[in-house]
Amino acid sequence: MKKLQEAHQEFINHLKTKKRASATVLAYGKDIEQLIKFLEELQKIHVHEVKAEDIKSFLEKLLTTGYTQKSISRKLNSTKTFFRYLKIQEFITDDPASLVDHPRFDTKPPRILTPIEYRALRDASRDDTRIAAIIEVLLQTGIRIGELANLKTDDIFFGSDNKEGHLFVKPQENRSERTVPLNKSAESALKKYYEIRQKTPNKALFVTKTGKPLLVRNIRTAIDRYYKKAGITGAKVNDLRHTWVAHHLSSGASLVLISKIAGHKRLSTTERYLSLIQTPKGEEKLKLEQL
Repeated sequence: MKKLQEAHQEFINHLKTKKRASATVLAYGKDIEQLIKFLEELQKIHVHEVKAEDIKSFLEKLLTTGYTQKSISRKLNSTKTFFRYLKIQEFITDDPASLVDHPRFDTKPPRILTPIEYRALRDASRDDTRIAAIIEVLLQTGIRIGELANLKTDDIFFGSDNKEGHLFVKPQENRSERTVPLNKSAESALKKYYEIRQKTPNKALFVTKTGKPLLVRNIRTAIDRYYKKAGITGAKVNDLRHTWVAHHLSSGASLVLISKIAGHKRLSTTERYLSLIQTPKGEEKLKLEQL
């Protein structure tokens, strides 16, 4: 009989061998650790002892302790992935998590920064060359924060007189690789950052003062700090990506082009932004503008 704690460690090792992103492995690990702690309070030690009612009770406890429906849904995703793994490994015969439905919650529309807001964010971070470069890359390329944290120095290609610059986003989890245009504004910010970047054998593009890769949580905390300094409320790091998508669609860029550059799996994901903007008339643009 497999113990939950043993299965938890094997599950984490499995995720690592599948080359899942470190942030994903960490999040899944903490979610399952929290679940197991709850199950142990119910005197459930082995994987085959867990019932659907136990998982539902866990979710109810999360709700009563202040977790949002969205956070609970994410934790349920981790739980479902964990129990699917247990069934594939034949540690259990029935998957109790498959009987538990996700909670319903209203998805808020993405927050789109106004030109005044993102210019204020630029001004607020101007003296922090590294974070200023990070903000500019996120704002001008629309890449995800996890993709930015995974960039290496050899993923950046500056433009020349007759050729536009670009950055290369490596395949990650279930996402394909893609090439993203790098405009002059992003290039300029990166070149300034290169001048002060800590000398280190580490190939990570963005590093700390000690030469170690800058983690997603560090990037998020820093940008949140500059949002506050700029007087911008209700905005998160991912809203720079939302702003990039919305800006280019409202400027007349091709829906298919934006979907491809953003790395959306489905065109319908990109189409959702159309309800948030005024769609311009005329032919679609096939070249991106700077924000």
